[in-house]
Amino acid sequence: MKLNEGKIGETYRVVSVHVDERLTRRLEALGVNEGTLVTIMNKKGSGTLIIKVRGTRLALGRQIAEGIETGGAQNA
Repeated sequence: MKLNEGKIGETYRVVSVHVDERLTRRLEALGVNEGTLVTIMNKKGSGTLIIKVRGTRLALGRQIAEGIETGGAQNA
């Protein structure tokens, strides 16, 4: 499931990241990589997601969120 398909308040485990290499490196630097737990905090009408990763809130654009593949919801 793509991250942008998740529900607000649910926590998901990142399975893979499918964006260009430069963005992948930036996301890894921010803590978004395979195995990381990500909680969806809010969804904007434009497709932007507000997520919580390792205690930090990040905003991801729709195209980036579509490139992040996640596993099912976690009880974290």
